[in-house]
Formats: sequence, C-alpha cells, structure tokens
Amino acid sequence: MTQLRIFPRLIVSDPDRASAFYQEVLGAEEVFRAPGDDGRPTVVELRLGGSSFRVSPAVPAWGWVSPRDLGGSPVLLEIDVDDPDEVAERMTAHGAEVVVTIENRPYGKRSGRIRDPFDHLWIITGELR
Repeated sequence: MTQLRIFPRLIVSDPDRASAFYQEVLGAEEVFRAPGDDGRPTVVELRLGGSSFRVSPAVPAWGWVSPRDLGGSPVLLEIDVDDPDEVAERMTAHGAEVVVTIENRPYGKRSGRIRDPFDHLWIITGELR
C-alpha cells in the first residue's frame, strides 16, 4: 500500500488567530502557510508533537463551514499531554471554555473537554494525579 498521511483540517473564522492560539496554548509549530489572493491564508499547517493538522477559513461557497456555522462540532480532537490541568488553564486563559472539568476518571486517565475560541472541541487527557 502507498504511504498514507491524513491531515485533519479545522475550519475557523480566522486562520491567523487560530494558528497563534494553537502555537501559544499547545506549543504547535507552524510549518506551512498558503496565502490566498487577498493575503489571508487559505491553509496553515501546524505540527503538534508527531502529528500535523491544518486550519483554513470558513468559505461557505466551498462547503467549508465552521462549528459555529453548524451550531456545534461533530468532531472531538484528543491530545495526550503531560499536564492536562496546565494545558486547560492555558487554553481558558486564551479564550477557550471548559465543557467538562479536567479530573481523574474511573478509566485511569485524567481528562476533560475544552471548547476552543473557534468552537472546536478538545479532549485533554494525561496520567492520573
């Protein structure tokens, strides 16, 4: 089989602001940017650990709509981190909202859910405290 890579793409209201948010709160590294004719990026690729994801602006004519346009997100993004509490605190300090509090779970992880400022839902998980 040919090597396959998948790049989840988050549709957001402002790709520049989203890129800055994910860099600041998650430590993502911007590795690619494709500007459109108006100078705004049509795609920004971010690397987070060994994974990559992309952000693009909402363009309803192309069928690219944000969670806010849909009334919520049908996708959960999950990241495993050393300190879920610290990551959740950084996210909320930068405009994210706690949906489910970070706490020890009966399945042996410490986790919770955060809605970022672009309405994408993140499960933040790590080891028990």
